[in-house]
Amino acid sequence: MSTIKIVAIVLIVAGILGVMYGKFSYTKETHDAKLGPIELSVKEKQTVNVPAWAGVGAIAIGAILLLARGKG
Repeated sequence: MSTIKIVAIVLIVAGILGVMYGKFSYTKETHDAKLGPIELSVKEKQTVNVPAWAGVGAIAIGAILLLARGKG
């Protein structure tokens, strides 16, 4: 399987997930502190909104890559 075909499939899957869910969340560690035997850490929850046009665009670009690669 060629690299372009893999990239095209990844774009299509990511685009479908972006359109279906619209956002995703992750946890980010922002601060760590060690004061002797005491350890402190701060974790922040981040949310990223994925615009619908970005998901549709990723699907379209992935499809174009697959079709262009299939003809060549």
